[in-house]
Amino acid sequence: MGDRRTLKRLVLDPERVIATLDQLHARIDERFPDSGLSVVCADLTETAAVTAKRAAALKRPYFGLQALVGLVIAAAGGVTLVLASRIDWLSAVKKENAISLTQGLDSAMNLGVLTFGALWFLGGLEKRWKRSRALNDLYRLRAFAHVIDMHQLTKDPSAVLSGAAPTASSPVRRMTEGQLLRYLDYCAELLALISKLAALYAASSRDPDVIAAVNDIEDLTSNLGRKIWQKITILSQLSAADVEPDAG
Repeated sequence: MGDRRTLKRLVLDPERVIATLDQLHARIDERFPDSGLSVVCADLTETAAVTAKRAAALKRPYFGLQALVGLVIAAAGGVTLVLASRIDWLSAVKKENAISLTQGLDSAMNLGVLTFGALWFLGGLEKRWKRSRALNDLYRLRAFAHVIDMHQLTKDPSAVLSGAAPTASSPVRRMTEGQLLRYLDYCAELLALISKLAALYAASSRDPDVIAAVNDIEDLTSNLGRKIWQKITILSQLSAADVEPDAG
């Protein structure tokens, strides 16, 4: 019983991920109202609810498809019995109707091959459907990660702190040091939550292609988050250097 409770605590709870996204959206909207990052976070929150449902659906079997496989097996078995009943086995054994036996066996073999092919196709159809749906959803999460990276791309801490005059093509920078720090931190949190949403599919599927796609998203968000934390570190260091007294 204790092991089950421990395992339950270790399982990623989609409801908590969604709640964390809701709270993060409120924080972003309060500090940066009507910003593009707030809109992205709102879209990601809606996507998270759909993601949780679809990830959970991967664990459930497709009963309709399984019923179809059962019908194919039953139909193939029935046809095989009908063909077998039409062969005069006694005459064939006595070599009085060898041609009929050969034709019957040939038809039975062809039917067996076709039945096996149909069963193989239908048996893997559920797995392919689930894989396709999961990969499409994971692709959408990957797109969110790139969009968030675009939002923080022009947030250069050295440009904010240096006070250098912008050029005509320079991006508009209106954030203070504190605002920039919070903005970058929000981007890092969003990337981390995208990784957690992708992990929901890994928890619901053992498909190697799905697991590989989840690992790719985790690597992507980790690398993008590392770049953001480098900016945060630079901003903190430059801010500390500004307040240090002169050595002389």
